[in-house]
Amino acid sequence: MDKNILNRKGARKASDIPKEVLTLLNKGEIETVNLTEWLAIDHAKLIQAVFPELGIEQEKIDAIIKEVEAQKKPSTMNTTKLIGSTLYQLYSTTKHLNKILEKLSTHLSDSVRCYAPYLIGLNEQLTIEEKLAQSQYLAADKHFGIREIVWMALRPEIDKNLESAIKILSKWTLHQDENVRRFATEATRPRGVWSKHIERLKEHPEMALPILENLKSDSAKYVQDSVGNWLNDASKSKPDFVSELCEKWRTESSTKETEKIIKRARRTIDKNK
Repeated sequence: MDKNILNRKGARKASDIPKEVLTLLNKGEIETVNLTEWLAIDHAKLIQAVFPELGIEQEKIDAIIKEVEAQKKPSTMNTTKLIGSTLYQLYSTTKHLNKILEKLSTHLSDSVRCYAPYLIGLNEQLTIEEKLAQSQYLAADKHFGIREIVWMALRPEIDKNLESAIKILSKWTLHQDENVRRFATEATRPRGVWSKHIERLKEHPEMALPILENLKSDSAKYVQDSVGNWLNDASKSKPDFVSELCEKWRTESSTKETEKIIKRARRTIDKNK
């Protein structure tokens, strides 16, 4: 493989992606390196190239592509979810589900790995404890795309099993991997991004204190931003809770990390003063 391709920074516009790079991306032979490339993937071409190697029958591939092409409002997010969901439906009652999940989860292509979380999140045979346990290595994936998709795929289950999920995720906040710690807050954001709101956390943000308290002075900016965004979400419905918590943290944790989180957490409150 050409080192210039492997070490590329990535184009800023889809039209500037070199043809050779786009071809390799759509064959699943390289990873995307930025959002522009991630959004430029032709998923129909990708699964046609990759799925036969994973042991997925052509009949099933054709059925998935038909679903992809029938979308009225296609987007990378919707297409990824559609492919993952359809794969689950096709394999949920077969003995091949776990094998397909393993192959997706370990594929070189980040876009292919993005299908995997839906085979976990939609699995009705798994408890929330099992779903989160099976998803942790995906939450720790080195690629930003998988890290975003995995919390979106698990979020509905987290919402339905909120107390249990918070108890589990509070332990994730102690994990050595910042990506795993960040999942705990990003997956439970009251309002979130590209996702349905968690109404109970909008009205009762204190439920998530077992998660938030452990991260109030996290060393990683990636986690700090997520905690700040979590509290900024909460401030739109419960500003007093956020203000009081920030003051408490200032007293208990006089670190630059905590101050960065507080500043981000209070941005809507301070804007509305």
